[in-house]
Amino acid sequence: MAERVQQPPAKRLCCRPGYNPACRQGQRAGGVLCGGPGSAPGGSGKTHNPESLLDIAARRVAEKWPFQRVEERFERIPEPVQRRIVYWSFPRSEKEICMYSSFNAGGEESGTSGENHEETQLPFLRGVTLLEGGWVDNVLQVGFHLSGTVTDPATSSQPEIICSVSVSFDRCKITAVTCSCGNKDIFYCAHVVALALYRVRKPDQVKLHLPISETLFQMSRDQLQKFVQYLISVHHTEVLPTAQKLADEILSTNSEINQVHGAPDPTAGASVDDENCWHLDEEQVQEQVKLFLSQGGYHGSGKQLNLLFSKVREMLRMRDSNGARMLTLITEQFMADPRLALWRQQGTTMTDKYRQLWDELGALWMCIVLNPHCKTEQKCWWLKQLRRWNSVDVCPWEDGNHGNDLPNLTHSLFSLPPSHHSNAISLLSELRPHRTVFTRAIEACDLHWQDRHLQHIIASGLYANYCYHDNQDGSLFDTRGWPMWHEHVPTACARVDALRSHGYPREALRLAIAVVNTLRRQQQRQLEHFRRHKKELLHKGITSITNMEGWVGHPLDPIGTLFSTLTETGRGAEEGLQRFPVQRLLGEGESYVALAVETALIGLGQQRVMPDGLYAQEKVCRNEEQLLSKLQEVELDDMLVKIFRKQAVFLLESGPYSGHGEIVHRESVPMHTFTRYLFTSLLPHDAELAYKIALRAMRLPVLESTASSGDLSRPHHMVSVVPNRYPRWFTLTHIESQQCELASTMLTAAKGDSRKLETVLESIQKNIHSSSHIFKLGQDAFKIATLMDSLPDITLLKVSLELGLQVMRITLSTLNWRRREMVRWLVTCATEVGVYALDSIMQSWFTLFTPTEATSIVATTVMSNTTIVRLHLDCHQQENLASSARTLALQCAMKDPQNCALSALTLCEKDHIAFETAYQIVLDAAATGMSYTQLFTIARYMEHRGYPMRAYKLATLAMAHLNLSYNQDTHPAINDVLWACALSHSLGKNELAAVIPLVVKSVKCATVLSDILRRCTLTTPGLVSALHSRRNSGKLMSLDKAPLRQLLDATIGAYINTTHSRLTHISPRHYSEFIEFLGKTRETFLMAQDGHIQFTQFIDNLKQIYKGKKKLMMLVRERFG
Repeated sequence: MAERVQQPPAKRLCCRPGYNPACRQGQRAGGVLCGGPGSAPGGSGKTHNPESLLDIAARRVAEKWPFQRVEERFERIPEPVQRRIVYWSFPRSEKEICMYSSFNAGGEESGTSGENHEETQLPFLRGVTLLEGGWVDNVLQVGFHLSGTVTDPATSSQPEIICSVSVSFDRCKITAVTCSCGNKDIFYCAHVVALALYRVRKPDQVKLHLPISETLFQMSRDQLQKFVQYLISVHHTEVLPTAQKLADEILSTNSEINQVHGAPDPTAGASVDDENCWHLDEEQVQEQVKLFLSQGGYHGSGKQLNLLFSKVREMLRMRDSNGARMLTLITEQFMADPRLALWRQQGTTMTDKYRQLWDELGALWMCIVLNPHCKTEQKCWWLKQLRRWNSVDVCPWEDGNHGNDLPNLTHSLFSLPPSHHSNAISLLSELRPHRTVFTRAIEACDLHWQDRHLQHIIASGLYANYCYHDNQDGSLFDTRGWPMWHEHVPTACARVDALRSHGYPREALRLAIAVVNTLRRQQQRQLEHFRRHKKELLHKGITSITNMEGWVGHPLDPIGTLFSTLTETGRGAEEGLQRFPVQRLLGEGESYVALAVETALIGLGQQRVMPDGLYAQEKVCRNEEQLLSKLQEVELDDMLVKIFRKQAVFLLESGPYSGHGEIVHRESVPMHTFTRYLFTSLLPHDAELAYKIALRAMRLPVLESTASSGDLSRPHHMVSVVPNRYPRWFTLTHIESQQCELASTMLTAAKGDSRKLETVLESIQKNIHSSSHIFKLGQDAFKIATLMDSLPDITLLKVSLELGLQVMRITLSTLNWRRREMVRWLVTCATEVGVYALDSIMQSWFTLFTPTEATSIVATTVMSNTTIVRLHLDCHQQENLASSARTLALQCAMKDPQNCALSALTLCEKDHIAFETAYQIVLDAAATGMSYTQLFTIARYMEHRGYPMRAYKLATLAMAHLNLSYNQDTHPAINDVLWACALSHSLGKNELAAVIPLVVKSVKCATVLSDILRRCTLTTPGLVSALHSRRNSGKLMSLDKAPLRQLLDATIGAYINTTHSRLTHISPRHYSEFIEFLGKTRETFLMAQDGHIQFTQFIDNLKQIYKGKKKLMMLVRERFG
């Protein structure tokens, strides 16, 4: 920590006016052991003597009084008294030393020191190791100064190092430390720890001397001179310049040093004006925080900053003033973070983890300013600091990067009883600017602890009024006579947190119980109020959100605070709380844990508005999950089951005060996550109640269409004091997934109960609007229904099928990347249900599937052998199912012939009439609605199935739609054209003659035409028909006669046109390629009788037209003459 810093000079000057040397001559010739006469009890001896009055008095003085005040109070202090005061001034507890030399509490570290290498490297544990290893030596205490040497033993990587250590202390606190090791850290180094613990554990082995000024007072002039000269002689290289300078100043009459009475003594203890606090290296705190922030959440910096916050809380719990001091240093560095200005300038949001650090910063300041025993001047100084930070433009807002128009709620009317809630609306008109993370702490500076009722609550666990039966809203006691505390709930809980944080666990527990009593009483009053006005509210369909600030997800985490306070007490986490007589304020059979659970249920079930902004909404979800995680750690007993039942009834019947009320506001926070926990907890004990509350919670009003804000005619319309706006729920995806999880949990639990399954299914169909979530539920139900270790649950399978059908209807007209998966799964599900389900989905296919899906997936799967085997169908059932599939296929082909015709033909192959019908549908659609690609595909299929003439017919229809330009020599349809020509050639001369004009008209690409031409001249046409008749002469077709003459002329013409097209924009790097092209052109020309003459003329024309391309024409002459 400050080990690298030189020991600061003494702060006060020491002298003894009226000192009489004779009275003390020879009394301080040597030192005595700290553990000499009157030493502290509990030494190594087996017998323990009672403390002397001197020790008792000296210990009290050493704890509270600066030594200067002792000297000023008494003219002469006997030496034994001085020794005992000096002795008792050193810290006697290791807790603080541990706190300033490690992140965690000492007990935690010492308990895990052998488990983790990193923890064994913590300064405190290393210091203990050094002490226990005997590496501390030359320990000397002179007044309020302790010094010694600590040796770091040699290791394989470094030699032995001897460190000189010194420690200054005052009133049982270490006020300054130095060490020659040079380590830079927030915490004390291991050497300082070892020396301090040596003094704590072995006080009888430390030589104790009075302050050096006391020793000097008894020396004569000769002794003083000898003392100074020996000191200079031993350390002449270090102190000689300083000694000479001081000597010059002392000998100068007018020097400043001669104007001051006395001289400084670093061993004489603190002056009256010195602040009494543990040594904290402020510079290192700032540097470390700055370093952690600069790492931007990487390298574990977020964890380190959280550990620093925990250290602040630890200091507050020890009532150490450095807690606020350290938090101030941390806050200054946070405010100086350059990323704040950058994010504000760019309009981007800070990271979630960084945002949580700011939240913790604000909560800690709330705890600090609510310290019940802080001084007024301290609070004023903190308020000034908070306002300064709050006024900075880049100061983060409380709810993230989104503004918040909530008023000052610390003293708001929301603490009033239900009958006064109408006044809250007028309060909302007084809007404030945006609230920062420090706003609540600033507001809390106005709070005080002087209320008599509050003081009675926290002062005594026996505070009650059993004769007090005032049943009014603002009564101070409940009907049992137990105290209540009426205050804005988050503020009241902030008081509880402050008491806990500042080391007042008993007081925190008393106030927490009073707050919970208030919540329970308020809940009862709300129920009574709603019951009185139930008919009126339900008739109008109106509700209002009475809590603009939800307790779950609140920046102050009120429910979490109450829960932790009560559960820690119940588990005996706070020292001495087991003997705390507050149990008298618990009901019969109640426990702290039961009270904590009930508090959590009340908070989680509160109807509250969804806050604005992404971060605030994510915080609601995160806080809810944290509370539920804590609840799940609690094992349910009979008492807790009773509480669950009671709270479930309250939630169902409390109207607008409950998130489970009959009518909830459109923008209230959904209850799905909380209710899933409630459902699973109640199910074994009260299934009806569990289903009732779970079904009530399934709704998600924000996704339902509602009337405009002024229209009250529609049922379920909600009126709120929230400003009318389109809701922006950034966490809607998460919310919908939680709704889906709740539904899945109910489906699983309802297996085997057809009535409950039907009810759950109706709720899903009514409330879940996301197709992907409905699909997931259908899959979940299918898995549960078809578990391997049991027979299929047909009722649950039907539920799964119904959900699948709903998904099909929802996604039929919308794009969904999982659509094919959904269709396949539905067919699988219907197969498991039975043949009638498959027949049903095929009968109503047009409401569920696209024509393509119905033919390519549904009908194809239904007619597969796998399905037939799976269903164990007889011949009659197979034929009925196949008939339905063929009917579906023909209907789809009529509706979408382009995509379904081929599938329809395939499905109808085994039925002649159906097949002919499908073929006719293709022919009817070929002229208008089908592309050449689709027609060629069907034509190839027809040839494959043994219908060459039908294939030829479809190929000619396809050719009519085709158009290949001169440069499309890699077009994908080329193979289809070649196939069509080959098919025509194989059928006979007439068919070839009919198709060639179509080819000439559709294909302008010379290479393709020449390829077709060569293929037609290689073999005799009509090979297929020749197998069946003798009409074929066996002669090759002539190029001089039709139909090949027409094809040859078209090919030559295509080559001529292509040549001119290429020459228009040719570049030198394509010359060689062009020459090769001309070679192929010549080959085609030569196929004609006068081809040689035509080609020569063609070349001559090229030379004349393109004579400007000299190099190219030279290459043409070289090759073609």
